[in-house]
Amino acid sequence: CDAASIRARGWDHVTYGAFSTAAASARLLGPSAEQTTRALNLAGTPNVTLRQTRAGELSEWKGCAFANASRNGLFAALLAAEGLTGPAPIFEGEMGFWKQVSGPFELATPGGTEGNRDFMIKQTSIKYWPAEYHSQSAIHAALELRTQIPDPAKIASIDIYSFDAAVDIIGKDPEKWRPRTRETADHSLPYCTAAALVDGDVTLETFGDARLKDESLLALVAKIKIHRDDALTARYPRGIPNRIVVTLDDGKQLTAENEFPRGHDQNPMSDDEVTAKFRRLAAGVLDDKTRERVLETCWKLEDLKNAGDLIGLFPAVDCA
Repeated sequence: CDAASIRARGWDHVTYGAFSTAAASARLLGPSAEQTTRALNLAGTPNVTLRQTRAGELSEWKGCAFANASRNGLFAALLAAEGLTGPAPIFEGEMGFWKQVSGPFELATPGGTEGNRDFMIKQTSIKYWPAEYHSQSAIHAALELRTQIPDPAKIASIDIYSFDAAVDIIGKDPEKWRPRTRETADHSLPYCTAAALVDGDVTLETFGDARLKDESLLALVAKIKIHRDDALTARYPRGIPNRIVVTLDDGKQLTAENEFPRGHDQNPMSDDEVTAKFRRLAAGVLDDKTRERVLETCWKLEDLKNAGDLIGLFPAVDCA
């Protein structure tokens, strides 16, 4: 994703998920370079995904897109293990990935050794709030401003200055100002910012039907304008800078800016915060005993001998 962003070309980033899952699965099935190559060929050819998944009004498929890519990547690895060959060369071929999807790119060998790229796990960020990642710094800034605004009804206007990626993904579609689905709402820069200002937090309930239909909240969303800022764009992707300017009805302006929200790799969450987030999200889904067993197992994941020992902790779901 870092070597070649395919979003601007109209493809969804989960396209890379089929490759990564195929590579990991092939490695688990047998450390053969030939088998891994076959798996990548079989994963890359049929699994190029349209970015329409994240444009306009978002659907439930948004939450399934990467899971589907992972399923397809695993299937490709299983086929390769059985000896099935796939179209090659997948990247540099006449009609391959470079020509049709991404453009040419080079990858540094990972590993953290001299001259090589460090492992990406060290640069991985975690969402503190359950909203699209580029909105995290705007939520952070909004919560800072909220302490200075005794009554949101006194807000005359809100201007959000942001970077291109955030504007393109969560701040340009008209649907983002009056979201009708939770998927659209949690991918809406104006909605998430307004909710943070009004509620003092962004939670799963923020995207429930009651809030989506709250006309007082939507009235505040309507007061928001989003502006591209070249200086902020230059600081992305190392940071995700958003600046919020709130103008009150008496003309007073309040400003807050954030680049590294809680959970960013430059401002990491503590273990206690990660634990608290898991417990919040698991509430109502897992009973208390199961939740704590899952939590304990995940904190010792490196000692796990069989992934099934973790998966088996989750109750079966009746899909009938």
